[in-house]
Amino acid sequence: MAITVRIPTPLQKLANNQSDVTVDGGTVKEVLANLDKAYPGFRDRLYDEAGVLRRFINIYVNDEDVRFLQGEATLVKDGQDLSIVPAIAGGVA
Repeated sequence: MAITVRIPTPLQKLANNQSDVTVDGGTVKEVLANLDKAYPGFRDRLYDEAGVLRRFINIYVNDEDVRFLQGEATLVKDGQDLSIVPAIAGGVA
């Protein structure tokens, strides 16, 4: 299944400076694994040493946060979008 992965600006160098790429997969986990196979380096940026998605990385399937679905086991369908969104903190207190 062809899934469009939206790449945030800080990670676009890993994807040959593309803002979105097409990757196959039936679940979020498969899509992210195939993303790393096609564009090595994503796994190190998205996962910690224990193989768990980093806390500050948010993954959305068609604008829905996968943490409120089935996490990495969330099913994806042909033509859907998967967005990688790094959390941003900061500001003035």
